[in-house]
Parts: sequence; C-alpha cells; structure tokens
Amino acid sequence: MTKAVAVSGAFDDLRSAQVRFLQEAARLGPVQVLLWSDEQVQAHAGRPPKFPAGERRYLLEALRYVDRVTVPAAGFDPDTLPEAERPAAGWWAVGEAEDSPGKRAFAAAHGLEYRVVRSGELRGFPAGPPQAVGPLSGGPQRKVILTGCFDWFHSGHVRFFEEASAFGDLYVVVGHDANVRLLKGLGHPLFPQEERRYLVQAVRHVRQALVSSGAGWLDAEPEIQALRPEIYIVNEDGDKPEKRAYCEANGIEYVVLMRKPKEGLPCRQSTDLRGY
Repeated sequence: MTKAVAVSGAFDDLRSAQVRFLQEAARLGPVQVLLWSDEQVQAHAGRPPKFPAGERRYLLEALRYVDRVTVPAAGFDPDTLPEAERPAAGWWAVGEAEDSPGKRAFAAAHGLEYRVVRSGELRGFPAGPPQAVGPLSGGPQRKVILTGCFDWFHSGHVRFFEEASAFGDLYVVVGHDANVRLLKGLGHPLFPQEERRYLVQAVRHVRQALVSSGAGWLDAEPEIQALRPEIYIVNEDGDKPEKRAYCEANGIEYVVLMRKPKEGLPCRQSTDLRGY
C-alpha cells in the first residue's frame, strides 16, 4: 500500500518552485497538504498572507500533484504535524530551506519517513506527455483549445481552465516570449515561456500545455493546425476579430467566456499582481 505524503506550509503567492516541490513529493505517494490558516501565517511570518486561505486552497486543489488539502482549525508548531493528520501520512516531505532538527526529531518520534527535497532537484520544468483529466463520458471528448500569456499564475487562470474543460479535452497554448513582448511591450512577460507552460500543465483541468510558434494574435495557428480542435475558447480580454475570422474560416466553434472568479474568491489579473 502506497503511503501518503504530508506536506505543510503557507503556499502563499504560489510559484513554480513550490509546484516543482509538490511534484517531487508526489513521487513518494499521494500528497496531503496541511495548509496554514491566515492566522497561522500571521503568527509565523508576522504579516497576513498575500492571498486568503480559501484562494490558496483552491489553487492547491487544482494541481495534479496534490491529492488532498486540509486547513487545520487550530494553529500548530511548524516543526510538528497536527495529531489528526499523522495516521494518514507515512512520509513527511519538506523543502531544503524548511528542514530543521525539530522536524527530524518529530518525524523519528512518530514513525514518519522524512524526505528533504533539495533545491537542485527542482531545476527545470519537465514537459511530460499529455495528461488524462478524468473519465470520458459518452464517447471521445471534443478537443478544446485556448491561448494566452498566463503570466503570474493566479486563481483566475485556474477558473478559466476549469470552465473551459467542461467543453471537452482542454489544450492550452502559451504565448512564446517574443510574441508576448510584441503584443504587450517591454517588461513582458514576467516569467519565461517554459515556466509559464509548466504551471499551466500542472493544472489538473489541462490535458496538455504547449508553447506557441507563430506570431501576432494568431501565434497559436501552427498548434491549432496540428491539434485540429473543434472549439476555440477565449475570455473577454482575448476576444479578437482575427480569432473570430480564423475560426469562421476553419469551421471551429468560437466561444467567449465571461471573466468571473470562482465563487467566494476575488477577481485576479496578472497585470494587477505585478510587484504584489
């Protein structure tokens, strides 16, 4: 029987290094994240979290490397795991910067195997094959494509992918660096194309993430020609005449989704998060 893997932390302002850590932890077994509450982040860091616990939880639960997320009601010593979470966990995985004698002693005292994920193990952004996103219902799924920059990964991106995936198997084409710079100007993108592709691919609603190879608002045309999707989905910001005309000419259904956050969460945009 595969042992569960306990992981604990704030996971505030989720970035690629934290996702890579979760990916490495998932090699040991199903990952159970003990997410710090807003009050615990305040007590430990001396400041409130940048993002509330509900939003942090939503992001973590969307990752294909995470099996379960719990937010313990009471605060706990970061060098321990709450008693209620210990029986389910056979491993305790920590990042190199979070390793401590206290954690090692606690793991040994409670029969937990202890794994330190070294910083060197987190280099690079593995591509991997297309991922299954759940059982097919009623035969083969329709192919769905959406495109964008997806700079500064946030809950609005996840919600967009979640809604789009309801139309079929979702393929996401991430704009390459030179084209993002062409469309948005100097200072863009904030994160390189392979890092942005990796974060999109990590979302369980996405079957495959690719980097575009064309130019302009239709920079994903080569990828669209190769994938041959039935549906092209955009949000209000991404709705462009060039895309509409292309879809009409090629017999692709064109769907515009309203930009709406997940219920109970704030509206997020990458532009607003610059320097957040």
